[in-house]
Formats: sequence, C-alpha cells, structure tokens
Amino acid sequence: MLSSRRAFLGTAATLLLAGCSSDVLGLRRAVRVAVSWSGEELRAFHKVLDGLSLSYPVEVVPLGDDISTAFGARSTRRPDIVMLPQPGLVPRHLSDLEPIPDDIAPLGRARLWKELLVHEGTTYGVPFKTAHKSAVWYRPSVFRQVGVQPPRLWSEWLTLNRTLTEAGVTPFALAAGDGWVLTDFLENVLLGIAPSVYLGLATATDPRPSQQPQFGAALRLLGTMWSAPGLLAGGVEESLVQQFPDAVVEVFGHRKAAMVLASDFAEPVVRSFAADPSDIGLFTFPPMTAGAAAPVVVGGDVMVLPKPTTEDARDLVRRLSAPAAANPWIAEGGFLVDGRTSGYSPELTRLAEQLTRPGEQLQFDLSDRLGRIGDINGLWRVLTDFLVAVGRRDTAVQDAVDDAMAELRKVEEG
Repeated sequence: MLSSRRAFLGTAATLLLAGCSSDVLGLRRAVRVAVSWSGEELRAFHKVLDGLSLSYPVEVVPLGDDISTAFGARSTRRPDIVMLPQPGLVPRHLSDLEPIPDDIAPLGRARLWKELLVHEGTTYGVPFKTAHKSAVWYRPSVFRQVGVQPPRLWSEWLTLNRTLTEAGVTPFALAAGDGWVLTDFLENVLLGIAPSVYLGLATATDPRPSQQPQFGAALRLLGTMWSAPGLLAGGVEESLVQQFPDAVVEVFGHRKAAMVLASDFAEPVVRSFAADPSDIGLFTFPPMTAGAAAPVVVGGDVMVLPKPTTEDARDLVRRLSAPAAANPWIAEGGFLVDGRTSGYSPELTRLAEQLTRPGEQLQFDLSDRLGRIGDINGLWRVLTDFLVAVGRRDTAVQDAVDDAMAELRKVEEG
C-alpha cells in the first residue's frame, strides 16, 4: 500500500534551490515534486537533485500517507511531478495525467510496469525506484548460535521459528502498525501457493478475494505462522503499535528478535542500528512447496505528470530517469533501480539480481491493485483483526479465517 511504508513521515514542505533563485524572487517558477518520503529517504532524494545541476528551482513537498491528495483540485500550488508509491493508482487517474515524453516513454513499458503505466499505447508514468517486498533481514550470529540456516521452504521457516523459540530466541519483530507489512506477508503467501489467483485478482475489474478459496488457504497458512507461541517480540499488543522502522530497530538495535520482514529500503535503518555491521543477513521469501517458484512481490515509486505540465517538469523527469541519476541515493543504501544489478551492497545486489532473473515469479503488490478493497479500511483492517484473533490463541485459526473472509465480503459489497 501507500509507501509511507517508508521510514518516518514528514509534513513540512522543503525547498531545494537548484542553481537558480526561487520563484519568490520572480526569476523562474519552481518545479514542485510531491513525495511520500521522509527522514533518510527524503535527504537522499535531495542529494539526487543536488547532483543534477538544474537551471531551475525545485520544491519538494513530502506528503507521506496523503500522497494521493496530490491529485486534488488544480491550483498554483499543485505539484508538477508526483513520485507515486502506489503504481496501481495510475490507471484510475489517467484523466489527471499528462503523457510521459516520447523519448523516455519506453521506460514505462518495461516488464511489469507496462500493466500499470500504459493505457491504449500511451505511457503515463515511468519508474524511479523499485521495491523488493519479499525480503527478510536477520542476524546471522543468532542463527549460528542456535544452529539453523535460512529456510528453503515455507515448512522449514515454521520449523526455524519453533527452533528459535525453544532456544529462548524470539523469531520476529512485526510492524503491524503499518498495515502494508501485513498485506506484504499475505501477498507473498498467496503468490506462492496460487499465482494464477493472484494475477486474476490483480487484473480483475471487480476483484472479489472472498470468493477465492485459495485466498482463504493463504490466510490459513499465515495464521499458522502468526499464532505460534512466542513468535513476536512484545507479542501482538506491541506489534500492533509498531511501525516499520521500529520493527527493524527491534531486531538490529535492541536485539529482541532474530528477523524482520522488510523491503530493500530498510537497508539504511538496518545499517544505522546494527551493533555489528558484519552481523547483517538477508534471505528472500521461500517457495511454499518443493519444486514451486519462490514468490517475489514488487512495488515501487513511479513519476507522473499531473495536468497541466511544464517544460521544466518534463525536463526533470527526463533527468531523474537517467541511469546514473540515482547514484547518490544508491550510495546511501536502500534503493533499487529497475533492471540494474550493479553498484549496490551485497545484500541489495542479491535482490536486484532476483528481480532481473528469467523465470522468477514476479508480481506487483496486490493490495495496491485492489483499489479500496486493499486499502487501510479494507485488507489492512481485515488482516489487523486477523492477527489479533490468531494471536490470542483462544480462537482457532480456521475460525479466524472464516471471520476474515466474512469481513472481506462486507468490504467488497460496501
């Protein structure tokens, strides 16, 4: 979902002057760029802009979870470029968007992006940042201490969790306060057991997850993991108020858990808080059964041009699309470029290579493509209630699945 998914939210707009005075002086109107980033990510984006040697000013507006308001009523303060962390919104806002310039439009037609960014042959967005949403960060020293290895199958993951718990180690920190973490977990399971169902829901004009038995099966598998005693640092109660960066800090800073499901953009937080820089490991979501493909859920931030656009805005999109434009952010960590496999840390290199390997089971984030069904009042809330139910362990997992599917039906009918 909304890649507030990011570290820490900011609310105040910040102004970057790029080789020219601001429009306050009447020299040239600033290009306004709306972003969802804050904290380290926002600072890294400023470094990217600093490296472009622009002849016009750029105003960066951090909107956090409210990024969709960038498509509000037209005004002189409306953004010229939106760094949209929810590519699934592009098809629903075609009337608000200008086509991408022809010279860079092919970037929006590559691989999975085409499904979301191209309509009737016209490209309405280009990728800036790719997110690998099937990554699990862990502390290798803990695994060595207990004598375990990263799991190669889902069943091995369940066994690994039990082994850690029996050794007195809490397996997981879970950022359930950010509902997108819960949807990422479910999406990986569903893609792993039923890729055709996943794709069908992603492309349906009227998706009905509650009518898919495999969706319930994915919930049941997830409930089996989440209901295990001692699985979560602080239990369900603390997990529910824990946001994404806090869960990372629980593993690598406070060392209260062994691993955390967190996308590639967690890397700067991991490295900032790891007590030992060499004690950082990463594995990706394993296949659900032997012989099956491992699921790889992909997200990302795409650049779109709200109407009416300007030549400066088009120029900035071109410059940000250049292969080397993101190098300052790549150097900071936590950034993947679509199709690029070099220049990263060893951990992110592995993720980048998986995203480009032929035959991988790649699909875009499902919750982003389900519309209101996948948002904070839909699947986020349903999964939060589901976690509470299975975490109490006074509710059978199947009963919690049935309740979740019933709640999904209400969302679909609402």
